[in-house]
Amino acid sequence: MNIRTLAMTGLLGAALALGGNARAAADYPSHPVKIIVSLPPGSGADTTARFLSKHLAEKFGQPFIVENRPGANSFIAAQAVATAPPDGYTMFVASNSPMTTNAAVFRNLPYDAIADFSPVAPIARFPMVLVVPANSPYRTVAELVSAARQAPGKLNFASGTATYQVVLELFHEQNGIKATHVPYKGTSAALADLAGSVVQYSLADVSAALPLIRGGKLRPLAVTSAQRIKDLPDVPTMQESGNKGYEAYAWTAAFFPAKVDPAIVARVSEAVQELVRSDDGRAFMAKLGGESFVGGPDTLASFQKDELESMRRIAKLANIQQE
Repeated sequence: MNIRTLAMTGLLGAALALGGNARAAADYPSHPVKIIVSLPPGSGADTTARFLSKHLAEKFGQPFIVENRPGANSFIAAQAVATAPPDGYTMFVASNSPMTTNAAVFRNLPYDAIADFSPVAPIARFPMVLVVPANSPYRTVAELVSAARQAPGKLNFASGTATYQVVLELFHEQNGIKATHVPYKGTSAALADLAGSVVQYSLADVSAALPLIRGGKLRPLAVTSAQRIKDLPDVPTMQESGNKGYEAYAWTAAFFPAKVDPAIVARVSEAVQELVRSDDGRAFMAKLGGESFVGGPDTLASFQKDELESMRRIAKLANIQQE
């Protein structure tokens, strides 16, 4: 076989492979797709994933099945997606913690938040809210800060994920206070103990905290968005409360494992964006206390990298490092 024949054979093989990939993308999905969530049922990410799964099932004519794998700081879920076959049949509806904060905080992360995933599309973002028990003596951020300064390390704060810990540590740094961190396996558990006055304060996304606020179990002190929010119009922002430039959001977004066919990524991304842009999508996110976060794979990739850099700066400033 001469060089020309070898070259033609190689070109033919490449063309056949491309043709096969195109057919696979056009036929996708041919069987059910798994959507993995790193948080428990009832969390903001879980609720969002179930709303998305219904839309994708209607769009593609195959079930999109939500599977909750909480625990271990989202390592379990993230690693399951990172090591899944790159065929488009395992999706990750993820939040800040597994996709940015963990990489900033943990020395020995069992996955690479950038290299092991294919960004699909952002979905939603949610303001966070600083909350205390309903019977707490603290009614403003200033009162909480004053108490913490008077008794360094005596107040306990809860965090359901690494993201809330990092964002709270930034608050501590800005105000020159020290408090004792009490980690929980999920925001629901953290807020339950907060409502029972086991800890003194916490930070959570609005969607998780609103039911307890409305039920009279928690008192909101401030929100982390740039402006006040519709669901809590009388609650000031952190910036209004004296924390200049303080702005943070919890978010959810869709990812595939790395190396999924770009044509499949594009098809699913378009479907996600269709939902996020729709009136139904915007109304659903607003009901959870958040807002639609519109964009494609490039938007999500850029956003993820920028937030990871910010989280690393905060973690270094606050000396947060875990094994």
